Amino acid sequence: MPNLGPTELIIIGLILVLLFGAKKLPEAARGLGRSLRIFKSETAKLRDDDEANGTTTTVVQAHAQPAAPAPQPIPATTSTPASALSAEEQARQLEEQAARLRAQAGAPKTQ
Repeated sequence: MPNLGPTELIIIGLILVLLFGAKKLPEAARGLGRSLRIFKSETAKLRDDDEANGTTTTVVQAHAQPAAPAPQPIPATTSTPASALSAEEQARQLEEQAARLRAQAGAPKTQ
């Protein structure tokens, strides 16, 4: 594929303006910028998590694990529907549920 010169870039820009309209292009660029920023921060968090997990040691158990307990129904924490809650409130509730599940999984099993 040959290099794109200024003439080709201008033609591509004009085609984009004709297809999407001058009003939609800044909105699309803004949305793309936000998406890329979110993607970049999430990949950085994943790298940090991988580095943190790489330094910990894992213990391998020689005996078989007991069968997993039957799934328990998740109790409703609020009476409002999920769609009425803000994204932050939904995230907080999910984090609380995850913490409860982690606590249940880490608790010693009595036999």
